[in-house]
Amino acid sequence: MQKIIIYTDGASRNNPGEAGAGAYITDSEGRMLKECRKYLGIATNNFAEYEAIVLGLTEAKKMLGEKKAKEAEVEVRMDSELAQRQLTGVYQVKEETLWPQWMRIWNLRVKYFPKIKFTHIPREKNKEADRLSNEAIDRRVM
Repeated sequence: MQKIIIYTDGASRNNPGEAGAGAYITDSEGRMLKECRKYLGIATNNFAEYEAIVLGLTEAKKMLGEKKAKEAEVEVRMDSELAQRQLTGVYQVKEETLWPQWMRIWNLRVKYFPKIKFTHIPREKNKEADRLSNEAIDRRVM
């Protein structure tokens, strides 16, 4: 069974402000498989965090294909404790603007990633995804 790790991060300058999402996908040995970034326009940091997770899962699905995605063990690592706790059901999603993203993640989880795990990690262990989210803002990469 294949295992992939998706590091995700969202950035918003001035919160809300110009925002970006980044995802860094590796295999179980830490070898980079894919980097992705997306400029989000004006958004909050929480919105950007969720969009980064959607971006990472969407790219992983494209990369693996539907059949392998369903069989793969997927771990999404993020430095947003709030997002991680909301996605694992510890906290409720109270911000209405996050509901569409939460539903997109839930739908990806149910349809393609039944073996998914959401993990909170320290910010210093999420440097690649942080770099990508900031590059998205700097370069306005859509």
